[in-house]
Amino acid sequence: MAEKKVAVVTGAGTGIGKASAIALVKDGYSVAFAGRRLEPLQEAVRESGGGDRAIAVPADVGDPKSVAALFAKVKSAFGRLDVLFNNAGTGAPAIPMEDLTVEQWLNVVNANLNGAFYCTQ
Repeated sequence: MAEKKVAVVTGAGTGIGKASAIALVKDGYSVAFAGRRLEPLQEAVRESGGGDRAIAVPADVGDPKSVAALFAKVKSAFGRLDVLFNNAGTGAPAIPMEDLTVEQWLNVVNANLNGAFYCTQ
């Protein structure tokens, strides 16, 4: 019997992340579907048909404590990690840069830059 492979997909509740996480489950991986909103994650897990090989893990990749909890859950559930798909990201509103607030800017940096760093670390 081949050893199971384990993946984490961030931003797995919708779009590319959801499609990728479902594809990994269909390819035999155990997958942690990670994202900020539990309900879309749970729906994606149901759609995957992965049973106990697919779990929904609410996590904010821009928060190092949340990321640590995500990877602790993966270790507890699956014992290892083979693939990380740093898919989570966000954009700023389509407004002139001078109208962009610092909070809006930091939300983008935390998800797109810091989140990839925290998860990869």
